[in-house]
Amino acid sequence: MAQIDVNQLNQAKANVTLTESLLTQAIEKSSSDSTLAQEAIKQAFNEITQAQTAVSQVQSAFLAQKSE
Repeated sequence: MAQIDVNQLNQAKANVTLTESLLTQAIEKSSSDSTLAQEAIKQAFNEITQAQTAVSQVQSAFLAQKSE
């Protein structure tokens, strides 16, 4: 039976939670500090990328184990 790496999924969840916070910050700062808003968006993008990578790795491992 294939096992799911819960640690990686928890990491992805943390990345998504941080992304939400960063995007909220970007929205709040969008009219007053565009530089800070832009930096928050860059960081959010990085968090989304890390979350996608973690989920993809879990999915790949799961499918590989399932086919054995």
